[in-house]
Amino acid sequence: MTVHISRKHWQGLLVELEDARRQRHLLTYRALIERLQLPTPAMTTLTAALEHLAALDARAGRPLRSSLVISQGASRLPRTGFFECVERLGRFSGAPDGPAAAGWHAAEVVRVFEFDYPEEP
Repeated sequence: MTVHISRKHWQGLLVELEDARRQRHLLTYRALIERLQLPTPAMTTLTAALEHLAALDARAGRPLRSSLVISQGASRLPRTGFFECVERLGRFSGAPDGPAAAGWHAAEVVRVFEFDYPEEP
């Protein structure tokens, strides 16, 4: 199944992530869906967009901005699919729900906070 995100929503996602980076805070999936007003299937669309952004960042050798998006559950980590995605990208290896994942995520968030991303065209 192919999922598309509108240019407006894509640009909105980049703006929200840049704001979060500058303010050094994390966003939940739910908050992003609500802020962007993504149409149904919102979570599927957001997930696909975040995975695409992770691939773009990885290809450019940048910290993964998608790591700023977390579950609102007790773990305060991204969903399992995020760790599966970053493993496919060669950025992480290990159990998606263990201490290695939490440590890797915390370090990646710091890298994102400290990196200056170029303006998007």
